[in-house]
Amino acid sequence: MIVVGLTGGIGSGKTTIGKYFESYNIPVYIADKEAKALMNRSKVIKRKLIELFGEYAYKDGKLNRPYLASKIFSDKSLLSKMNAIVHPKVASHFKRWLKKQDAPYVLKEAAIVFENNLEHQYDYIVIVVADEELRIERVMKRDDTSRKKVKSIIDNQLSDEEKIKKSHFVIFNNDLDVAKQQVEEIHHAILQKIK
Repeated sequence: MIVVGLTGGIGSGKTTIGKYFESYNIPVYIADKEAKALMNRSKVIKRKLIELFGEYAYKDGKLNRPYLASKIFSDKSLLSKMNAIVHPKVASHFKRWLKKQDAPYVLKEAAIVFENNLEHQYDYIVIVVADEELRIERVMKRDDTSRKKVKSIIDNQLSDEEKIKKSHFVIFNNDLDVAKQQVEEIHHAILQKIK
C-alpha cells in the first residue's frame, strides 16, 4: 500500500485538504487525532504519562491537555519523553488501520513529519502551506487562543521553505478553490506514479 504523508504547519489547513482527498475515496488517517484518542483510551499510555507528568496528567479520567501543554512548553525534554510513549502506539495503530484499507493509496496526516525525521515512512509527501497571517487567524479562531501563542508554535516548527524542499508535492492553501484544484492534480499525479 502506498502511504502519502500530508503535512504542514499549524493552521495551514491539512484537515481541509485531507477532506478534499477523501472526496476521491482516499482514506485519511489523522495521526494527531488518533494520538489524542489513544492517550485517553490506552491504559499503558495513561500509566506512563502519569509516571512522567504526575497525577495531574489526567483530570476526571480524561487527558489534562492544558496541564501537559504547560509542562511541555517549559521543558522540551518532556515532549521527547511523551512522544517516545505515544508515537510507537500510534504507529502500531496505523499499521492495523492500513491493513483494512482498500484504495490505490492512503494519506497519513501528521503535523511534524520533518521535525521528527519521519519522512522515510512515506512513499510521497504532500506539504500544505499558507500565508502566516492567514494561519494565525485560522488557529486563533479555531482554538480560541492568542496571536502570541500561535506565533510561538509557528516559530517552533520548521519553516515552510525547508519543508517544501523535502516534499514531493506542494499545496498552496490561501484560496480553497485553488487548493481543491491542486488536490485533484496531485491525486492524478500519484495515481500515475503508482501505475
